[in-house]
Amino acid sequence: MVKSLLKEFFTCKDEDRKEVETKLFCEISKMCNSKEVKNFVVSTRRELHKVPELMYQESKTSQIVQSKLKELDVPYSTGWSKNIHQSKEMPGKGGFGVVGHVGKKMQSPNNGCVLLRADMDALPVNEEVESDFKSSHEGCMHACGHDTHMAMLLGAAKVLKELGLEDDEELMKDVGSVRLMFQPAEEGGAGAKRMREEGVLSGLPRSTENNGLIPQEQLQVKHAYGMHVWPTLPSGVIASRPGPLMAAACQFNAFINGVGGHAAMPHLTVDPVPVACTLISNLQTLVSRVISPLETGVVSITYFHGGDGAYNVIPKEVELRGTIRALSTDILLDLRNRIEKICQGISEANNCTVTIGYPMPDYYPPTINDPELYHELSSKVASRISVEKKVRDDILPTMGGEDFSFIAESVPSTFFWLGTGGTPSPCCPSEDGHEEKKTDYGLHHPKFAVDEDVLTKGVELHVSLAIETLRKIMKEQQ
Repeated sequence: MVKSLLKEFFTCKDEDRKEVETKLFCEISKMCNSKEVKNFVVSTRRELHKVPELMYQESKTSQIVQSKLKELDVPYSTGWSKNIHQSKEMPGKGGFGVVGHVGKKMQSPNNGCVLLRADMDALPVNEEVESDFKSSHEGCMHACGHDTHMAMLLGAAKVLKELGLEDDEELMKDVGSVRLMFQPAEEGGAGAKRMREEGVLSGLPRSTENNGLIPQEQLQVKHAYGMHVWPTLPSGVIASRPGPLMAAACQFNAFINGVGGHAAMPHLTVDPVPVACTLISNLQTLVSRVISPLETGVVSITYFHGGDGAYNVIPKEVELRGTIRALSTDILLDLRNRIEKICQGISEANNCTVTIGYPMPDYYPPTINDPELYHELSSKVASRISVEKKVRDDILPTMGGEDFSFIAESVPSTFFWLGTGGTPSPCCPSEDGHEEKKTDYGLHHPKFAVDEDVLTKGVELHVSLAIETLRKIMKEQQ
């Protein structure tokens, strides 16, 4: 039944769409929230949760993703997101990204592609949540929910295959395909930028075969979608907004070099400590006195280190570390430029030298949801799926960064927050003696946990966005 509804949905006239759409997505909702799909998604998430890996080192994670795609008979390619900035702060060769494809194998070059994305890497955090699937890697944890993102996208792949997008040769020649982007190195490594450079959106290299048709992996991506589990929202609630949703982000360090010596004889030294303190005080005025009060920015110093712990030694060097955030790239780069000038000026005035570095070589642009796509399609789809039957779009943007932004600045996109804050009380023993896991601890917290009942909502959101957008692209090509 669902396959006939899918065909009717793609071929019906706009005036007949509503009735067909209601029936089709009712069936899709049943498929996505079935016991079979839930068990698949939860078990996959737990398998991934056990083996968290840091950015550009996601070898086991990639193997699991590949095995699931193979099990689902979804063709895929590997070797994506190679690390071109290997360093002490960012080790690992990378190349563990995976790109899957659902749709007719050979396509018209005029057809479009919908991209669905999930990130893969974990964080250097010691997990404090006791479970059968607790991290087996000491000092590493999926504390940002990327295990759930991969599991939900794999669940969507399962449902999309069951819908039979590639079964009807005559119909699917005009429909396009769905690209599944499993992306490493979101946590500061700009893995999405690497994959963009490698051609995940452009489908390069392009070559025509079989009477002008091309392989689906060479189709140009027209629209893209991503999501993030969000523990400060109630379970099943979906939030987003048109325009900026998440901030542009940059990390920096500053090494202030003077002349060390005996603390009892400061006149024989060039003390970098008060210079560093002056720098910090001056940097705090940037946001309040340099950018417009109507704009948003953050400059935070998060690390101050000098010396080796001796009480009577003035250090020769002080290191500062910090982060810059803004809701536009222009403001981010302006703040970064002014930080460099302030550091240089104050250091030189005090006979010190300063070296500015950027351990995160690629600053993240802001994540901006395309307003037209949001209002015309994506928010309407998400409203059907949210437990509130609406998208919370009265939210404020967050100053957290997200490298889906590299995708969103290239193609019209929407990024969503999926609420997983299902247990608002602290962890405590339940009546049967088992610990109840709190699921509204913040992202990156060692006790971060998710309400797994929500994961099928993410599956449904992925699948519904893909189907609706494929129809949109097809109609625009006609």
